[in-house]
Amino acid sequence: MVRKGIGSDARIGTKFLYPGCGYGGSCFPKDVKALAHTGREHGYPMQVIEAVERVNEQQKSVVFEKLQQALGGDLRGRRIAIWGLSFKPETDDMREATALVVIGRLLEAGAEVAVYDPVAMDECRRRMAGRNIRYGRTKYDIVQGADALALLTEWKEFRMPDWGLLHRQMRGDVIVDGRNIFDKQEVLAAGFRYSGIGK
Repeated sequence: MVRKGIGSDARIGTKFLYPGCGYGGSCFPKDVKALAHTGREHGYPMQVIEAVERVNEQQKSVVFEKLQQALGGDLRGRRIAIWGLSFKPETDDMREATALVVIGRLLEAGAEVAVYDPVAMDECRRRMAGRNIRYGRTKYDIVQGADALALLTEWKEFRMPDWGLLHRQMRGDVIVDGRNIFDKQEVLAAGFRYSGIGK
C-alpha cells in the first residue's frame, strides 16, 4: 500500500519501489555515502540518509538469515543454490552486490554454494577468486541436490521456472525470493516452502 501511494505521484512512479534484499551498483551506494559524509563534515549529520545506508546493509543479510532460519540454524554442509549475482539485471556489474554478502556469509557458515547468473559468472570468479564456489552452466544444473534456492537478482529468465523440475532436482524444499518475483501460491503448490521480502 505504501508503494502504491508513493508511486501514484508521477514524479516518482513505481518502477524502482520494490522491496528486496538491498541495492548495489556504482552510483547509488557511493552517492548515499558521499551525502552522509558531507553532512558530517559540516556538522550536520543527515540521520535519514545514514539510516538508508544502514538499512540497506542490513537488507543484504536478510536472505542469509532467512536461509539459516529455514534450515534450522546450522548451515554446515548444506547446499545452497543462488540465482543472480549482479546488483541488477542486464549487467555483469557486481559492485556492492547483495550476492557478495550472501555468498560470503554462507561460506563462513560452512555451506556449499553453487551459483548461476546469465552474464556475471566471470565477474564473480574474479571477485571471489580462491573461494570454494561451484559455478553452473544453467540455472537448473546448480540446484541438483540443493537444500535451498535463493534468488538475488530479478533476471527475466528466473521469473517462470519449471517448479516441477526444481522439486525433482532439489534435495530440500526452501525457496528464498530476495526480489519477490515468484508467485507465492504457485511455489507452495509445487511443494516448496516460500519466503519473500517484506511479506
